[in-house]
Amino acid sequence: MVMSSKGWQSVIQLFIVLGILIAINVISSYWYQYFDLTEEKKYTLTEATENLIDDVDEPIFVKILLDGNLPSGFKRLRNSTRELLNQFNGINGNVSYEFDDPNEGSVQEINFRREELYKDKIVPTKVDYFEGDEFVQKFIYPYALVYRGERFIKVNLLESLLPGMSEDESINNSISLLEYKMTNAIQRILRDERKNIVFTGANGELTARQTAKLRTLLREQYNTATINLDSVVRIPPEVDLMMVIKPQSAFDNKDLFKIDQYIMNGGKVIWLIDPLRVDVNKINGALSTENKFYIPDAYPLGLNDLFFKYGARINQNMVLDLECSAIPQVTGMQGDQVQTSLFKYFYHPIVSSLSDHPIVKNIDRINMFFPASIDTIQTRTPLKKTVLLQSSPYSRFQMVPARLNFEILKYDPDVSKFNKGRQNLALLNEGIFESFFKNRVTQESLTGLKSIGVDFRTESVPTKQLFVADGDFVRSTINPTTNEISPLGLNEWERKVYYGNEDFILNAVEYMMDENGVLASRSKEVKMRLLDVKKLSEEKSFWQFLNIILPLLILLIGGFLFFAYRRRKYTRS
Repeated sequence: MVMSSKGWQSVIQLFIVLGILIAINVISSYWYQYFDLTEEKKYTLTEATENLIDDVDEPIFVKILLDGNLPSGFKRLRNSTRELLNQFNGINGNVSYEFDDPNEGSVQEINFRREELYKDKIVPTKVDYFEGDEFVQKFIYPYALVYRGERFIKVNLLESLLPGMSEDESINNSISLLEYKMTNAIQRILRDERKNIVFTGANGELTARQTAKLRTLLREQYNTATINLDSVVRIPPEVDLMMVIKPQSAFDNKDLFKIDQYIMNGGKVIWLIDPLRVDVNKINGALSTENKFYIPDAYPLGLNDLFFKYGARINQNMVLDLECSAIPQVTGMQGDQVQTSLFKYFYHPIVSSLSDHPIVKNIDRINMFFPASIDTIQTRTPLKKTVLLQSSPYSRFQMVPARLNFEILKYDPDVSKFNKGRQNLALLNEGIFESFFKNRVTQESLTGLKSIGVDFRTESVPTKQLFVADGDFVRSTINPTTNEISPLGLNEWERKVYYGNEDFILNAVEYMMDENGVLASRSKEVKMRLLDVKKLSEEKSFWQFLNIILPLLILLIGGFLFFAYRRRKYTRS
């Protein structure tokens, strides 16, 4: 049978269409592209993330333990994780992934898998929800495991449920931080050498025991050590970050010079400074004396002029805030038992931030203890100054000398006196710093420095310093019986953990050490657009009808028009 010319034309058209489809599929396998039309650019990766993923030159495999039958919120988290990893894979095929359901299989298989995960400190989240009319309790593992060869880093995809936050908001917060968490994990696992953090320890700083939790958390990513400034000629250039946590005795000029020149050569410093000698226990002790009050005095640190040169001033005062945590006070006796109650203590503010800076974005509030206020100072060299933490608008400050006792707890606070507005409690300065010792070093000293291979610098390379007017917010305690270290932010009196304490200091350390700018992705925000429940209930039937009937009408109208077109075309022929 001889095929007509129209038949050959149809076959050719069919092959052309098939060829185009095959070509599109081949091209799409090598070229991944998407268009982000969302208001907050939800699907647009930061430049730092794109650069990091593009530079991955060896296989990175990600296993996500978030699959199977999940409640709606976790489905959103799973789908968002898949979309993100699709983007990573589209940029660089070396990044691959798969989803796994730890709750799949027989009871024995599930229990064995849970035991293996528990060994790696991967603990499930118990979720209660309704599936139709059935109440369901399920253990869900919102974790990703990022592998490089046999090594892996676990990533908790689920953010903690903060006070006043709904479960939907917690999921939304988790989705906002997905890019940062996954990128940070990939950056960490690609790092062959761990960076070095040192704590100063010769000027009465918090001891290794008092900072045990912080050091334990930092050792997961960094090398940590303690340095005594009076025992070294200079701070080694291998030190990537130095932390000065609540010193209590003076720094002499030699120590200040070592710190100054460390900064001039690009060193980074986190200063956690208490300008005044005061704590609750000392006030309690003073109440048992004849004076019945305690007067805090200033620590003789000798750092004021140094900080002034670096664009910061930590004032010798105490910030009081109506937004604060509580302390216990004896209210009476019941038999032989002392009765206590909790009272809000204005010297222990609970602070937050209005800044969108990645250090403080999306973190819980921070519990501080007798903090001071910080002022910014104009400097000769260009510095970017960012206030990270502030007290609430209902704050004031108390200058020294001042008498402290617990009389204020007996009366309701006079709100009108808390009228000084927000007080700066943490300040980040970035840029080029001028040396504190500029024009102060003799020629003899310069010759001595050169003899040991040290060049004196009057200006720094671009670097960073963080000033926080409280050191106790990173203090931890160790249970003498169990040897267990308390979490950062634990308020033993309220029996509550302020998770912002840990998040703030860890984010600060990471920002100081981050050379690729990955932490910037923490500032991304995914808006949660909730349905109008009342309107949905009233118009539910209409929208259901519209979604079912409208597509059918479009098909019918399209079919009718196509039929009319063909009839007219072939009738003419």
